[in-house]
Amino acid sequence: MSTVDDVDLGRRRFLTATATVVGGVGVAFVAVPFLKSWSPSERAQAAGAPVEADISKLEEGAMMTVEWRGKPVWLLKRTKKMLDDLPGLNDQLTDPASAVASQQPAYAQNPHRSIKPDVMVLVGICTHLGCSPTFRPDVAPADLGPDWKGGYFCPCHGSRFDLAGRVYKGVPAPTNLVVPSHRFVSDSRVLIGVDPEAA
Repeated sequence: MSTVDDVDLGRRRFLTATATVVGGVGVAFVAVPFLKSWSPSERAQAAGAPVEADISKLEEGAMMTVEWRGKPVWLLKRTKKMLDDLPGLNDQLTDPASAVASQQPAYAQNPHRSIKPDVMVLVGICTHLGCSPTFRPDVAPADLGPDWKGGYFCPCHGSRFDLAGRVYKGVPAPTNLVVPSHRFVSDSRVLIGVDPEAA
């Protein structure tokens, strides 16, 4: 009779352990989607949730692209020479002082159109018909002429922008490239879609 009790006890332990494992797996299957639902969906992020960009590996003179609200946002680490060349272009630009307030937040309405002079944040969409300009950091290339100090060239209709996203005169684009709201979370991280005052 003791062997029957031992078998039943062993079977009971096995069934209890199996039920515990199955129950734990079931809880995990329910908990993961529930917890994941707390983070913004891709659709919500595309609709305007802030996007964080790590610029720690961005070298001087280089640019990276992140997506925010379904648009490309460029982050350019400008060199001292790039910054020094900006004031010399003012006579060639439509809006060198960034007077059109809708093109940038108030904290970026300055000669370099940025919070930190060396880090430029721009929406990479031409203000003419919505094409995406190409980054042309080369100075005086044959196709853009001897006065070109580097910037952005829109291949669709020939609009040109300097390395602060300011539009040149005599091109189809009516206004400067847009500077999105952004703030620096640290020296190497930028949060796009949030003003510094919201920190």
